[in-house]
Amino acid sequence: MRRLIRRRGEPTIMLINVVFLLLAFFVVAGTIAQRPPQDLRLIALPEGTPAPAQDIVVLNREGHAIWPNGARDAASFVAALPPAAQGRARIMPDRAAPAEALVALARDLTAAGAKELRLVAERGEKQ
Repeated sequence: MRRLIRRRGEPTIMLINVVFLLLAFFVVAGTIAQRPPQDLRLIALPEGTPAPAQDIVVLNREGHAIWPNGARDAASFVAALPPAAQGRARIMPDRAAPAEALVALARDLTAAGAKELRLVAERGEKQ
């Protein structure tokens, strides 16, 4: 009698499953993330600046703050920051936003308890 030798197949099915799960995760994560307004033109920073997170105050070209996640003012925004942010507030200003509005927003966030302020901008091209 001949013995049947079972060959162990390559684990391609498991690899396909993992890739599919990763693809599904990134599709869902990309659709959940809040997008900035379409007409917002960011200031440009040099290459190597880290990518922005989701908890960001948008300052539009008229100088009005657009608060995320239902916040109505600086105090409610800072209070709603996740513990991982450690008091870091992020501002995404429009390129045409008045400087006075940016300074006023920064003062409001600092007075509300933000320990650190960061400006979010688009990455510039290498020169």
